[in-house]
Amino acid sequence: MPHIGEIQSLQNPHVKLLRRLIAKKRDRHRERQYLAEGYRLVRHAVSRGHRPAFGFYTGAFAADPGRAGLIAALSETACQLWQVSDEVMAAISDTTTPQGLVAVMPMPQPDPEAVRSADLTLIVDGWRTPGNLGTLLRTALATGVGSVVCAPGTVDPYSPKVVRAGMGAHFDLAILMDLTWAEIASLTAGKQCVLAEAGAALPLWELDWTLPSALIIGSEAHGPGSEAHALATHAARIPMAEGAESLNAAVAAAGFLFEAQRQRALAAG
Repeated sequence: MPHIGEIQSLQNPHVKLLRRLIAKKRDRHRERQYLAEGYRLVRHAVSRGHRPAFGFYTGAFAADPGRAGLIAALSETACQLWQVSDEVMAAISDTTTPQGLVAVMPMPQPDPEAVRSADLTLIVDGWRTPGNLGTLLRTALATGVGSVVCAPGTVDPYSPKVVRAGMGAHFDLAILMDLTWAEIASLTAGKQCVLAEAGAALPLWELDWTLPSALIIGSEAHGPGSEAHALATHAARIPMAEGAESLNAAVAAAGFLFEAQRQRALAAG
């Protein structure tokens, strides 16, 4: 469906919906929709074959010769499109300086069995910082992670800040949430479950990451919880230079994931 109208009022029902999607996890998950904002992120969604439910753009965005083609591409997906005023764009954007394009994406519902079948699963335990979680999702996609589980207490992976930091990872990863630790344990049964822990005796490269595995990463503030410890079959660390206290959790996770990718690539020849 091509451009179907203009929105100038902040009282428009679509504007009110988007503001709820920005503000509240409850509304995002009830509507099964989330926001993708900006040229690069929306273009990536379309290039990966995803069809937004709605799109909103400003006149300035459409007038930009380098970006107008994306409006046409959205039309070809049958996405409903509205041109909006700058005031409306500011209201439906989660950024300080809006880029002039917001798309509402349908939220996928991955089968929990994706965890059971994945060769490598990432379990995120209690992360509360959206930017860190988004960075972690980008790294998970880059290292071939088959599924990501956001354990209880973790920030909503579909919040606008996580989606922006994920830079398109949401469009290709199986991301599961709202699973209990009992369900996580059932789905990872038989896997090597590795807890990333600074005080562990074993360096990460001494594990065999070619085995079906789950990596558990706790938050920087509180570390892994008791349920994560109970689930783990192994604990491993990243050796650091003397005097270094700790790593950012997303950086530590990257170290583990790239080591797993390296071992798997060597095994594959």
